Amino acid sequence: MHNDGWIGVDLDGTLAKHTKFEGETQIGKPVPLMVVRVKKWLREGKDVRIFTARVANPDNKDIVVNAINHWCILHIGKALPITYKKDHKMIELWDDRAKQVIPNTGKLVEGPEWFENLMAEQAESGEEILK
Repeated sequence: MHNDGWIGVDLDGTLAKHTKFEGETQIGKPVPLMVVRVKKWLREGKDVRIFTARVANPDNKDIVVNAINHWCILHIGKALPITYKKDHKMIELWDDRAKQVIPNTGKLVEGPEWFENLMAEQAESGEEILK
């Protein structure tokens, strides 16, 4: 296994289809493209972890971990580490809700929108453009 860090993959809406919450142990059908991607990373020796808030509650963590492990074994072929915490070794996060920013700028990687450009201009000029 590589020591280059780990890749976090969100569960609901990224690795598994999610339309509405039906309970902590109910996990949607796999998203085929993500499952193929995760399997490829695993074959390459990459450290891939499930990243989900489902395991944040210590009161039901064990049953949730069991449900996620079962889902992973069924659809990926093995259980993966599960976490809800980022650390300095996480190199990527695949998530349906995240927006990536250019480090230390606050600007979106996917291209700044007009409002963000306006706000950046305001911050740089010191003028209050929007009142």
